[in-house]
Amino acid sequence: MTDTKLPPRPRVNQGFLTRISFIAALGGVLYGYDMGIIAAAVIFVKNSFGLSTVMEELVVSIVLIGAMAGAMVGGAVADRIGRKATLVWAGGIFIVGSILAPLSPNVATLIVARAIIGLGIGFTSVTAPVYVSELAPPQSRGMLIGLYQFALTLGIALADLVGYWLATREAWRLMFGIAAVPTLFFLAVILSVPESPRWLFSHSRERDAETVLLSYTDLAGAQQFLADIREGLKTQIEQKWSALLTPSVRGSLFIAAGFTVLQQVTGINTIIYYGPQIFELAGVGTHSNSILATLVVAVVNVIATVVGILLVDRVGRKPLLYVGVSGMTIALFALAFAFSHQVSLGASSGAIALGCLVLYIACFALSLGAIAWILVSEVFPLRVRGRGVAVATLFSGISNFAVSLTFLSMINKVGSASTFAIYGVMSIVTLIFVRFVVPETCGRELESISARKVDWSAPPA
Repeated sequence: MTDTKLPPRPRVNQGFLTRISFIAALGGVLYGYDMGIIAAAVIFVKNSFGLSTVMEELVVSIVLIGAMAGAMVGGAVADRIGRKATLVWAGGIFIVGSILAPLSPNVATLIVARAIIGLGIGFTSVTAPVYVSELAPPQSRGMLIGLYQFALTLGIALADLVGYWLATREAWRLMFGIAAVPTLFFLAVILSVPESPRWLFSHSRERDAETVLLSYTDLAGAQQFLADIREGLKTQIEQKWSALLTPSVRGSLFIAAGFTVLQQVTGINTIIYYGPQIFELAGVGTHSNSILATLVVAVVNVIATVVGILLVDRVGRKPLLYVGVSGMTIALFALAFAFSHQVSLGASSGAIALGCLVLYIACFALSLGAIAWILVSEVFPLRVRGRGVAVATLFSGISNFAVSLTFLSMINKVGSASTFAIYGVMSIVTLIFVRFVVPETCGRELESISARKVDWSAPPA
């Protein structure tokens, strides 16, 4: 069924939207910084504690395990105690981890601290996009949620800068401790905003929901929001994990989990985690030149994410995905070609690799990177949204861990060219998934999206 006429869009207080924007941004910065800082810190941690290779890998990867656990727990907690309360808990968890890590007297304590930080990442990555999606008006929801992804890339860049700044002092403890600063800002912003009115309404607190709505929109807007929420709750779904497998939710789960897995298996985190090694394989030259090339890719990642955020509510989700994933596919196959003809290309192979990876990261950032968590937070019905996003986050974490863990092994077993060709094939699979499975959610009310009451093929006029 296609919408023939969209209702007037409610007016929303701009000051309120600014605070919501800060929630998305600071949540992403925390995630990006804590994931990125280990790249610089682990060099000095290894020297301080005399780590073996296995222990070094554990210090690096334990945060992903914590994030997956935090995503599952955080989703249930967000549905039970509320979005705002869960984000406050996430901030507290971040602070505990950020204080414990620099004070670690041994590697065991550091591993525990990193796991705690992972829990905070899981809580935040599940709840922040959901919270923002439930408070933002449809016309700006994509941009506001997209700020989370932009801030994540910014957090990674910030971690690189801090690592570079403190490297000469080998101050790995300070590298970890600095994460407490944005966490305090995050908590301050969270405490200044209300609970999600959609969550309040779904927990039989209609009067509280109306009060919250009236704090940032007018009476007509509040009534429209309440009508949309009431319509979305007509189909009662019990808040259990098994509810995700009911016929009315199963399709949303397939979209969200499938999309987040495909986002990872197209190879994005091989570039983030192994950029210098890839450039060295391509013959860029010295280690410092490889790091510089990786920095160029990181800067392009940030810029292209901004472009994606600015366009996502203007041109729609699916057009950006078609353009971006197509560009990724071209870049990956071109990179595979460059590696397979590295001898004949000679010194130019390094420049070709840089060009391919810049194209790849730009196309990823403005499409899969900018849109993944927007889409995931939009497609689930209200009553299971927290749990649904949690499962999607879990699938993302598992696939992220699997790709990161197998990349170097694949290079050794099948070669660089075949490895990137495999990621290119997965990009083609992603295009097919976008064409036939992913809905167009641009400008739609959350309730109409989850109820399948829209034309999923194109954005509204």
